[in-house]
Amino acid sequence: MIKIQRREQTKLWRSPGRGSLIISTFQSRKSANIIAKKMISKKLCACVNIIKINSVYYWKNKLQYDNEYLCFFKTVSSTKLKNELKKIHPYELPEIVEIKMDSVDKNYLNWLIG
Repeated sequence: MIKIQRREQTKLWRSPGRGSLIISTFQSRKSANIIAKKMISKKLCACVNIIKINSVYYWKNKLQYDNEYLCFFKTVSSTKLKNELKKIHPYELPEIVEIKMDSVDKNYLNWLIG
């Protein structure tokens, strides 16, 4: 006899402004890792995903093709995290974009809040 377990439906918590993803790019894995560790150690975020990407953009009237590292900072302290990123980011003009979580798994949000 085979037992089949029913999956429980994940409850989603709708709470605007509770959690955010802060997105930023870095020129090297080393700088992305250093800043990710600083943000986590200062408890400004719970987790950072680092992904290697290829970027195409204009900078100072010149078309650029670069390898970069995209970071997703998962936080409930978005203002503090963005301010700290601005202070320590190695780029002259860093990309710092916030995406507010309007629907998130309640258990995940509890973990994110800490």
